[in-house]
Amino acid sequence: MKLPNSIESEKLVLGTIMTDRDAYSEVSELLNPECFYEPLHQDIYKSIQKISSEGDRPDIVTVYNYLKDVDIIKLTDITQYHTFDIYQHACIIYDKSIRRKFFEIGNKLIDNSYSEETDIADVIKNTEDELINLFKIPENNIKKIDSIIKDVFDQINKNYQGKGKLTGTPTGFEKFDDKSGGLQKSDLIIIAGETSQGKTSFALSAILNAAIYGAKVAYYSLEMKNIQLAARLMSMQSGIPSNEILYTKLRDESFNNLDNSISKLTSSDIYFDDASTSNIDTIISSIRTMKIKYGIEGAVVDYLQILNVNMKGFNKEQQMADVARRLKNLAKELNIWIIALSQLNRDSINPRPTLNRLRDSGQIAEAADVVMFVYRPEVYSKQYPEPYQDKSTYGTAMIDVAKGRNIGLLKFLCKFDAPTTHFYDEVINNYINPTSPTNPAYIPF
Repeated sequence: MKLPNSIESEKLVLGTIMTDRDAYSEVSELLNPECFYEPLHQDIYKSIQKISSEGDRPDIVTVYNYLKDVDIIKLTDITQYHTFDIYQHACIIYDKSIRRKFFEIGNKLIDNSYSEETDIADVIKNTEDELINLFKIPENNIKKIDSIIKDVFDQINKNYQGKGKLTGTPTGFEKFDDKSGGLQKSDLIIIAGETSQGKTSFALSAILNAAIYGAKVAYYSLEMKNIQLAARLMSMQSGIPSNEILYTKLRDESFNNLDNSISKLTSSDIYFDDASTSNIDTIISSIRTMKIKYGIEGAVVDYLQILNVNMKGFNKEQQMADVARRLKNLAKELNIWIIALSQLNRDSINPRPTLNRLRDSGQIAEAADVVMFVYRPEVYSKQYPEPYQDKSTYGTAMIDVAKGRNIGLLKFLCKFDAPTTHFYDEVINNYINPTSPTNPAYIPF
């Protein structure tokens, strides 16, 4: 007698996992190898689990190399199967596996009914345990309110004992860190601004401070190569403009200064992946790999509007909304923070940033935990709004936290050094040695 199964669903799930970068994560918590009926499918899924646990992508090549003895023709045939509803078919597989368990438990009951030596109470107890375990939810996923309140008080006590020690990753900007506790795990943070306002530079300044503090960070740029980003960071540390570092013959004095000032940067854990900056799928896959292999605490995506999104037939606003939701879900799943940079629609009359100017989607702000704007009114020959209207705009910028799900709203000024494209704190300057600004009216991005 053939037990309950769905071979077609098994092929669809396995084929989709081996062709779509993020498919495995959608079903990994639901399925295990025993859920599959076909022995070959069990072996393939075991290899997928192992490959993923090592931080690699389980495609047809890595699966074939792992199994070695598998028939390549059969494996290739499975990759021809694909579905956009992988979770639906994973549920079918899971349902069939539970029904096969029913059959096994039923057979045990039949066998025990003929055995005079079997204690009936033991049979009932064992059967109850097996049935309960079929649908057992991991207890660590469920918490009662009293235990969560205890966790909150534990955090309060840690804050008290640490006398203000940050609970998250520091950015080096005192007012933001004091208000937020730093960059918090599971948060999606949007840094937005018009072109030439300094989104990239502000993000790099923040992760430089975070990395020197000891955080592990991955950076994904769709516009700049890793050598250009590294030169920017070296510039921030040394005070030597990045274009001089990359494109001129440095004087001995400048070279020695550069060499002596970047020791902390050299030993920091900042990772770049030039091969994973074409579309959202490759970036999400790379972030997962970075988390598994290097234990990153956060990632930066620069920037949203030039990502390639595999959503034909959808407009740009729908695509950006989907990207923001996926990044937020990824941050929560991996328990890391993610910073995503975003463009603002231009407004030459009133260039001050607002939430309704987020380009292509107001839903970006909906998905985000924190939205902060970078505003340099000097570029537009404007003055700061209240309460900073009497402050000089020369070599400065306003950071406007316009949404803070858990921290509220905040505005603060920081300094900006145009030659090194470096933002640094107005009050505390523990991490950097900036040069004097010359002409901050424009910086290349």
